Amino acid sequence: MASSLSSFSSLLNQPHFIKIQRYRYLNLCFLSNKTHFNPSYSPLRTLRCTSALNFPRNFSQFQPSSSSNKTPQNGPTLHDFISRAVAAASDIQPAPALPVSTSEVLPRGRIYHETYGCQMNINDMEIVLSIMKKSGYNEIVEDPESAEVIFINTCAIRDNAEQKVWQRLNYFWFLKRQWKGNVATGRSVSKHPPKVVVLGCMAERLKDKILDSDKMVDVVCGPDAYRDLPRLLEEVDYGQKGINTLLSLEETYADISPVRVAKNSISAFVSVMRGCNNMCSFCIVPFTRGRERSRPVESIVREVGELSNEGVKEIMLLGQNVNSYNDASGLENDAEPEATWTLSDGFSSRCKVKKTGFRFADLLDRLSTEFPEMRFRYTSPHPKDFPDEFLYLMRDRHNICKSIHLPAQTGSTTVLERMRRGYTREAYLDLVQKIRTIVPDVGISSDFICGFCGETDEEHADTISLLKAVGYDMAYMFAYSMREKTHAHRNYTDDVPEDVKQRRLAKMIQTFRETTGQCYDSQVGTVQLVLVEGPNKRAPETELIGKSDRGHRVIFKNVPIPHFNESNEKQLAKIGDFVEVLILKSTTASLFGESLAVTKLSSFYESPDVAVACSGRT
Repeated sequence: MASSLSSFSSLLNQPHFIKIQRYRYLNLCFLSNKTHFNPSYSPLRTLRCTSALNFPRNFSQFQPSSSSNKTPQNGPTLHDFISRAVAAASDIQPAPALPVSTSEVLPRGRIYHETYGCQMNINDMEIVLSIMKKSGYNEIVEDPESAEVIFINTCAIRDNAEQKVWQRLNYFWFLKRQWKGNVATGRSVSKHPPKVVVLGCMAERLKDKILDSDKMVDVVCGPDAYRDLPRLLEEVDYGQKGINTLLSLEETYADISPVRVAKNSISAFVSVMRGCNNMCSFCIVPFTRGRERSRPVESIVREVGELSNEGVKEIMLLGQNVNSYNDASGLENDAEPEATWTLSDGFSSRCKVKKTGFRFADLLDRLSTEFPEMRFRYTSPHPKDFPDEFLYLMRDRHNICKSIHLPAQTGSTTVLERMRRGYTREAYLDLVQKIRTIVPDVGISSDFICGFCGETDEEHADTISLLKAVGYDMAYMFAYSMREKTHAHRNYTDDVPEDVKQRRLAKMIQTFRETTGQCYDSQVGTVQLVLVEGPNKRAPETELIGKSDRGHRVIFKNVPIPHFNESNEKQLAKIGDFVEVLILKSTTASLFGESLAVTKLSSFYESPDVAVACSGRT
């Protein structure tokens, strides 16, 4: 008990402990040797009381009242009272806990949130909402005018994304500055001016600039500091700016169950690792997300199990470099990376693995075995981490989708070298050939950058020829924008004119559209298993839409069809059903077909007839 009082005395010395609900809560009889202390009382609770007394920062200035009201100016301080209480600890008797009525607790603000960038940012927002919910922020609203807390989760990969965020921050600043007038006119219904919180990669990269932007932002929080958000918001109540952008070598949020943004969704994101060690010369991610660290396998299995119980049918496993997953938790001995860490043939890495554990193939093996009726996808991988055993696992497991994102970035070996990607054009093409040999009918997507530092017309032509040679199902294509802190920013010159970048980008997009049609055309005549996502927006009353195993969008008429293991009575398919669809025609972006039956994921691939029908492309 003495140590408890000593700890409480230490807490009183903290500058943030300045609001205390009536000192009767301390339950200390200061002027008596019969001191009582309530061990169930939490001093942190007093920070949320509505009828708080504002004590001076120097607690020795506070004078306790007495019946005579003649306490001398140089009388005992609060620290003297605490010392007496510690000395009398042997006489302390526990007092009953004092209830706190709902009227004494400050209502937590309503939250509005926006997310920009990759799927990892979406998952991060779900983690943030879970943290805030545990701190009492239970209500999420659909518009910023109704919120007391506004979260904007940002992306720093390209300048375009940052400009969108600045535009939104300008509007949120208007809501803050014109709050009284907006409330009076009914434009805003928030109970006090909103606190604006910038999260994510842009927060990490531009923290000083954001905080200096004319009181536009109240809190800046980096990707590894989300647990600190409740405290940072309290800092704002005391007139301070809240900021925590420290990167971590351990934080994975493995113990947090995310609050799903999309309610009743049949698909979900699950983060398995964070950060990146690749240090590509154009990329800001290692500087905004930190070094690689992976969640323990067991925590991922637990989260996937919870999602399965909620009716989720498809999981997207996330990581900045997801297939370099390495769960070394619980391992006592270091292993030589050359002995256990195999890269794709012809690929190299600048970062050596110091301690090896369960790899991504081990994780997928465990998940696909324990959850045979769930589909698994993953993004975003690096081409260097596709060892043969991983590809054979994808081939053999029906619930690991036959879809691989294989970022090329460029088709030129010389540009790849300046990008520090760790492979040549030839090694990349060999890997594509191996993937298509081991995993028939696989869909391949990619990322491309045009106009990187020093790129010539000949080097760009190599990228165009790579697009034609591979034939991608999907590609994300961008003009290069220089990012501060990167190797390129320190060592190269962004010397390709903007008009040249845009012309090259247009050429890439045109080439992709000319070649991707072949990928979709190859599916005509096959039977595809489609996970129904909902009504087709263009014909919501009559058509459904979903994705095939390969990731293609499939549209079909919503008519009564037989159901697996049910009566012969035909029924309409619903969201979350797996439907067999015969593909009748294609475009460069969609497949169209006829629904045959609702089935189970495992049952579909057990049928030899279906297996033959699905092997259209080799």
